[in-house]
Amino acid sequence: MTVKKSMKVVKSPKTSANKSVPQNKLYVPEPKARPGEIPDFSNMVIPEAGALPRPAVDVHHDEIAHYADDMIRVLDDKGKAVGEWDPKISPALLIEGLSHMVLTREFDDRMQNTQRVGKISFYMRSRGEEAVSIAHSMALGEDDMSFPTYRQQGILIARGYDMEKMMCQLFGNQKDPVKGRQLPVMYSSKEKGKGYFTISGNLATQYIQAVGWAMAEAYKGTDNLATAFVGDGATAEGDVHSAMVFAAVYKAPVILNIVNNQWAISSFQGIAGGEAATFARRGCGYGLPSLRVDGNDFLAVYAVSKWAAERARAGLGATVVEHVTYRAGAHSTSDDPSKYRPDSEAEKWPLGDPIERLKQHLISLGKWSEKEHEDLVKDKKAYVSKTYKTAESYGFGKNHGLNVVDMFTDVYEEMPLHLLRQRQELGV
Repeated sequence: MTVKKSMKVVKSPKTSANKSVPQNKLYVPEPKARPGEIPDFSNMVIPEAGALPRPAVDVHHDEIAHYADDMIRVLDDKGKAVGEWDPKISPALLIEGLSHMVLTREFDDRMQNTQRVGKISFYMRSRGEEAVSIAHSMALGEDDMSFPTYRQQGILIARGYDMEKMMCQLFGNQKDPVKGRQLPVMYSSKEKGKGYFTISGNLATQYIQAVGWAMAEAYKGTDNLATAFVGDGATAEGDVHSAMVFAAVYKAPVILNIVNNQWAISSFQGIAGGEAATFARRGCGYGLPSLRVDGNDFLAVYAVSKWAAERARAGLGATVVEHVTYRAGAHSTSDDPSKYRPDSEAEKWPLGDPIERLKQHLISLGKWSEKEHEDLVKDKKAYVSKTYKTAESYGFGKNHGLNVVDMFTDVYEEMPLHLLRQRQELGV
């Protein structure tokens, strides 16, 4: 006898005449404007300068969780410094910061043009982001260690590193400090007081390196701190989250900077999760105090950096800082931003230009003038030109002047046989 199993019939869900059952659909974030369209920053909330109070450095992270959604600003629309976050910087120090930013921009423009005429292979400018690296660096001590990405050349300039060496690294010539072994803009320095860890081209490695270095300094009992940088796109890398876990668990004396310049190489910040929450919010999930700051406000960046550094030196651990800024130029000389964003978008950026804003602040204090600024730009342009001629004289391109024997050194303590044979074949 065959027994038939009963079959349960599942009916389709009933729908009203005006409604249908929603269907799954992949959501892909899109920027507000594409090439040929009008730039749109209408969804960007910009609070009044001076609106947020400056908390004590030992504040519990929960008490300032809203700082990850707000924005710390010091300079108002008239160039005045307002609010508790005003760091009360002397005019002399402000002029020094302005000088570093102008020099960085002139250096960037010269080396960008150098790539365009084929004398170097690659370059990346920091146009529009100068305040992030320079104000931050000026707020730290000379024994603190920076773990930068490829757009923080301002750190080296602010710390007085020899610009001729930077240019020789870009040329990859006989005076290149890294002997032609690195891609241009991947600077490195062992000089005391410069605190500049070799740039890694792999994104987000800076975070885990910085946290490890900071943990080691804490273990040794020093009061030195580490500071690391990633862009908005790199926050999607796993290394960022691993670093935050270790920083939170071990209270590492480190500042974890996120430079939200709105664009990765060709995708806007929403692809990395910037639509779902601010990038500063990443730190809140790990119990880290997390702040957003106007990255084009020199005074605000300086003040927040000082606050985070003071907290780290007091043994209170890491701070996450999101710098809200804008990449005014291309991602690199290999990139054409006209393919993915409106040409006028940089001009419409609501937080302005960091150099112009600091200049106007100094003028409002009666400590600067348009004539003095013109003279400063001319002076830095002339300095860059003179330094360039010297650096270029050491070689570039095929006439680099590098010693081929350097390919075989500085890797092994004792050179293995296969490299010895290769060196002999070259006759060097």
